[in-house]
Amino acid sequence: MPDTSRLVPRRAESLVHEALEDTRVVLVNGARQVGKSTLTRLATDRQPTVLRLLDDPATLRAAKDDPTGFVEHDSLMVIDEIQLVPELLQPIKVSVDLDPTPGRYLLTGSSRILAMRTLPDALPGRMEVIELWPFSQGEMHGSPDRFIDAAFRHGPRIDHSSELRRRDYLERLVVGGFPEATRRTPRRRTAFFDSYLSTLIERDVLELASIERRGDLLKLVALLAGRAGGLLEPTVLASQSGIPRTTLIRYLELLASVFLIKSIPAWSSGQTRRAVGTPKLALVDTGIACHLIGQDPVRLGEPGGAAGSMMENFVVMELARQLTWSEERGRLYHYRTKEKQEVDAVIETPDGRVIGVEVKAGATVRTEDLTGLRNLANHLGDRFVAGYVLYAGQQTLPFGEKIRALPLDALWRLSP
Repeated sequence: MPDTSRLVPRRAESLVHEALEDTRVVLVNGARQVGKSTLTRLATDRQPTVLRLLDDPATLRAAKDDPTGFVEHDSLMVIDEIQLVPELLQPIKVSVDLDPTPGRYLLTGSSRILAMRTLPDALPGRMEVIELWPFSQGEMHGSPDRFIDAAFRHGPRIDHSSELRRRDYLERLVVGGFPEATRRTPRRRTAFFDSYLSTLIERDVLELASIERRGDLLKLVALLAGRAGGLLEPTVLASQSGIPRTTLIRYLELLASVFLIKSIPAWSSGQTRRAVGTPKLALVDTGIACHLIGQDPVRLGEPGGAAGSMMENFVVMELARQLTWSEERGRLYHYRTKEKQEVDAVIETPDGRVIGVEVKAGATVRTEDLTGLRNLANHLGDRFVAGYVLYAGQQTLPFGEKIRALPLDALWRLSP
């Protein structure tokens, strides 16, 4: 058994336990090196388990030679890196149809196997997918990670103070959340990111599709890092990269499939017809993004540095993580009107309640920083719960009835 004394508790562990209680197949899906294998060992260490590691060459051959025999078992079976042999999903489907007992299979994957075009029928109605992200700030620092629940429950009544300053946040951006990166010195962290990106392109992407010119893909990754927090416009990216638009769209799909980038859809409703429908781009980890654009905390903080876009990316991805475990079920969007009034993050619950989050990398908040939130509030009326400007200051500041500026670490320090 692994030594668990130094492991960082993951929010997803309880989600895995819950899913195994009532679902036949559970898939833990996420980027390479985020701790999927460790999570599954922790989640199953108190019950009989058959473990299959497809990274092992002999195990991989056995799975490919006899998929049906490979998945036969009497207890819970854990199959690590299922995307290496997607042919296993069909015999798993047959097995759980014959025996619908919950908790039959626990799978892990480092690409969005459900999106693979060559995959016909991937266990609809039989499998629950749990996404595992790089560490959240709350996981790393032992704090609640419940901003979303607190925001919907308390609205503008939230009052939070912080001891952190702008430099503290910039350092967090550069470290990111990959477990291996958080343990390393800056120089060794750079080596990790170089190796990670190389493996991602040379192995994971090539598992999904053949790439004619790998240099184009590497160039696109660097370009995307420089556009984090901006609109995801394939035509513009094609022009800037020199990659044909149809090829570029395919590359974007591949990079999303291996959890390097995430598309944040535009929010709109019948009341906001002037909203622009273009999605926004986010990189899953700001550590990798800062590495790609060559910025450390000092350069980020300089005039002309990328602190603004990186801070927005950081907040958006922390919110994306929290939505996987928050009690409030919601969807993440961004908001932008044709008049370019923007809100960096919008979360809407199934019953139509909405919070808005604007991000500022500085320690002051200006009146013009509130324009997008006020526009959204005016459109929504009573559906608008509250708007928050998350900034690098240390005090909560009121700006009208439903809008507050909060220290940025409210993201991971607040609880309902």
